[in-house]
Amino acid sequence: MADDPKFYRARAAAEHAAAEAATLDNVRERAERAERAWIQMAERAESVRAQRDVREAAAAAVRMQPAE
Repeated sequence: MADDPKFYRARAAAEHAAAEAATLDNVRERAERAERAWIQMAERAESVRAQRDVREAAAAAVRMQPAE
């Protein structure tokens, strides 16, 4: 679960649904803030994962070079 963008996006969707169903302004606003936070966490996790993939690919390329 830690740093899982799917989990974060699911939580964002749940908060969006809660905001849509809310009748009180403060409850709706809280759910909207939570939704934005979950989306930011998902985007951050996706960015970190992409950066990690690039680093690992570069490291693998270095390992594949013949030793001099």
